[in-house]
Amino acid sequence: MVGCRVKRDCRVMPESHRCRIDKRVRHSPTRAGGPPDSPRVCRDFHGNLALSLLAAACGRAIVNHTAIPLPVIHWAEAGVARSALWRSESGNPPPKRVIVGDDQISADAAYRLACEGTAILWRGDFQNARQLLQALTRRVERKPRKASAAPVASPTEAFHLHRQAQSRRARTLAMLLLPLEGDYGIPLRRAPDARQACMEAYGPVDGPINGPSVVSLRELLGLIGAHEWRKKGVAVPALGDRIHPHYGVFAPIRGEYVELVATAPLPARTLAFDIGTGTGVLAALLARRGIARIVATDQDPRALACARANIARLGLADQVEVVAADLFPEGRAPLVVCNPPWLPARPSSPIEHAVYDPDSRMLRGFIAGLAAHMTPGGEGWLVLSDLAEHLGLRSRAELLAAFDAAGLKVIERSDVRPSHPRAADATDPLHAARAAEMTSLWRLAAAT
Repeated sequence: MVGCRVKRDCRVMPESHRCRIDKRVRHSPTRAGGPPDSPRVCRDFHGNLALSLLAAACGRAIVNHTAIPLPVIHWAEAGVARSALWRSESGNPPPKRVIVGDDQISADAAYRLACEGTAILWRGDFQNARQLLQALTRRVERKPRKASAAPVASPTEAFHLHRQAQSRRARTLAMLLLPLEGDYGIPLRRAPDARQACMEAYGPVDGPINGPSVVSLRELLGLIGAHEWRKKGVAVPALGDRIHPHYGVFAPIRGEYVELVATAPLPARTLAFDIGTGTGVLAALLARRGIARIVATDQDPRALACARANIARLGLADQVEVVAADLFPEGRAPLVVCNPPWLPARPSSPIEHAVYDPDSRMLRGFIAGLAAHMTPGGEGWLVLSDLAEHLGLRSRAELLAAFDAAGLKVIERSDVRPSHPRAADATDPLHAARAAEMTSLWRLAAAT
């Protein structure tokens, strides 16, 4: 049979790219996979010896003559000690144990190595690496033969167990690594051109001083996916247009909260603040609703660039000003809108900052400072899901007490039930909480 003999783990492929997976595991640090297939690959990936030695000595990358805390990963290959810059958007440290692998390694063997904390630097076919990652994913998600009989004590415990499982899953799947050249090229057979996707996430390439690097395949695929989202954009029916999210900026894929902002009665049409604008979707919506001027704030450089690009693309730059600020801009407005992260927990990656708000810092900061940034008779619109309440992470009483302490009163609350697929997925560990979730727009005003 022509194809890849991985049991249920690979698609049929041409004989020239046949992946022989059997009981043999060729992952010797000095021999696995042999040297790269072309002199150019070897030269580009292991070039810049002076830079590599300097980076290894100080433990960081040097980009644009400025020291940036970018660690170095080390491994042995063909009997030679190697090193390269280590890239991880999640902030994971470089693996301490790295072996070289290629199309000869089996999915079971790769999974055992990953679970043991040994990373595999891939030297084989790129598409085979993708299939291997899919096989590892199936093994990570495989249900245990004998489930634990101990019941989950509470929704809060279920949430923390779910996050622990996600962390273990991410850690295991991040053990399949790929090399990147100094210009973000991938020196592997059948590899896509991911240079633009990498530049959007890692920044522009300013000559060979950046040097070769190593990244997990899972992260690289995330970068490529984010690049496609950025190109195509996300349709926002309430806006009547598309929003183009950048890497690391949360996409407005849950449209119910946008609809709430689109239908709430405006207290004025002169000025509004959009706190934590992200992609700029709510600022754009307020502009489309006829508000003469909107000041949108964020403190994440990626979000600021993303919001400015979206506002310009939508032709709203004359109405919307995007500024860097920690919550509020200077002055007061008759309308102040905020859609903070909904869950009080610690994020584990940049994209999770849009979902997790440690100790509800942004939520509490918005509530505490709102009265001082509204004009007399003005309103604050807080867009918030009650998922945290169903998970036992925050109570409704705590939220109302925060309003009272900040001198605020509730004018009205509008609710909508989310329509995302997870709300109906009975296999989701958090299904009970998601099924009961409501997203609300709280219209707040000064109590006096």
